Amino acid sequence: MKNILIIFTGGTFSMKIDRETNSAVPYYHGEELLKIIPEADKKANISVYEFGNYPGPHMTPELMLELSEIVKKYINQNDTDGIIITHGTDTLEETAYFLDLTVKTEKPIVVIGAMKTSSEPDWDGPKNLLDAISIINNPNSGNMGVLVCLNGEINAASEVTKTHTEDIETFHSLDFGSLGFVENDRVIFNRLPRKLETFETAKINSNVDLIKVYAGMNEKFFKFSADSGADGLVVEAMGVGNVPPKAFEGIKYVIEKGIPVVLVSRCPAGETLDIYGYEGAGKWLKKAGVIFSDYLNGQKARIKLIVCLGITNEIAKLRSMFEDEQ
Repeated sequence: MKNILIIFTGGTFSMKIDRETNSAVPYYHGEELLKIIPEADKKANISVYEFGNYPGPHMTPELMLELSEIVKKYINQNDTDGIIITHGTDTLEETAYFLDLTVKTEKPIVVIGAMKTSSEPDWDGPKNLLDAISIINNPNSGNMGVLVCLNGEINAASEVTKTHTEDIETFHSLDFGSLGFVENDRVIFNRLPRKLETFETAKINSNVDLIKVYAGMNEKFFKFSADSGADGLVVEAMGVGNVPPKAFEGIKYVIEKGIPVVLVSRCPAGETLDIYGYEGAGKWLKKAGVIFSDYLNGQKARIKLIVCLGITNEIAKLRSMFEDEQ
């Protein structure tokens, strides 16, 4: 059997319903959870690392960096065949993508979570854990980057997003579809991830804002971001990458301050392109110095900028990190 390390970080996977408040709260630690899921020990040699018991919204880029260093330490050991990370689903895609960008390995890393607590009859945590073990046991799971697996669906960390607030079938890759699936312990891969990239860095800069564009938007929030000291900005633009004229003035203000601006679309799928030429459209944004970020959504582009700013704050180098080989 393979040697698998499970890193428990918390999330709904570890929660139960508190009877006094009738709400889900952190409760179980990793060793306790494994006692509830005895099938795991029959599928692999399991060891546990207790990272914490964080609800998804409590995760920060600094905690992600700490987690990345732990993953790198253990994944490079000869007696570790793969790593599973349990995580709260609200920020799961951000942590998974952070790991994908910062951990270079041929060994499988799978991030899982749960949409239901252990107090509910349809608790999905155990199945997700057992599916992740099956993925690591499969010989085809290497060189795939960080994977995300919930509800039997395998997705690339760089492509997946949470699409529904409560549905168990919530994590999907809207642009390219899943990589594969797990069914009755069988792992089926249909394709490879579209893009794999890692950056060697021991530090990050999390002072990056994310602003969503809306109809009639003016320059207010962009100026506030720049004047309050942001080191980077991600803009969720309309459509293929366009903003209202007054918002465009705000973006130019940010760029003139020497702050890198990365553009994504507020649409749930599709890429950003400079194909329109009216004021505030992609052509104007590109000419002003905005960095385009192909298929990444806002939260992922922010994670990438946080990582890249740990390496350089030179706009030209940042542009190459986002725009080269798109």
